[in-house]
Amino acid sequence: MRVLAIDFGEKRIGLAVSDALGITAQGLETLPNTGAKNTLPALQKICQEYSVNEIVIGLPMNMDGSHGPKAKEVTNFVQKMEEALKIPVKTWDERLSSRQANRLMIEEGLSRKKQKLNSDRLAATLILQSFLETRRYAG
Repeated sequence: MRVLAIDFGEKRIGLAVSDALGITAQGLETLPNTGAKNTLPALQKICQEYSVNEIVIGLPMNMDGSHGPKAKEVTNFVQKMEEALKIPVKTWDERLSSRQANRLMIEEGLSRKKQKLNSDRLAATLILQSFLETRRYAG
């Protein structure tokens, strides 16, 4: 059962997909966020290509656990995805995923340019790996 992870950003959408056993996460290409009208067909193509059965999307919560405007934007996008893709979508607390991704890239010595190109994909990979590990230990 493959899972697609999404790091939903204002300009870019980071993507990662699990292996068929749901153990590891692999980063995919980053999509430009040009609105649901353009993004949903691209996501549908990726879901078909990788035989995705489930989607997890990072939910940007405030540090106190409340939902701000970005979380509401993601929730609206989740509804559109479920209607268009007919695949279950779960939200996942992503509070520190982008910060963790940036820290990892700095530790690896990536240039600012490479960090910008890879941050969304790495954040999606971290979201997915966390989701998969939690599922594995809970079940």
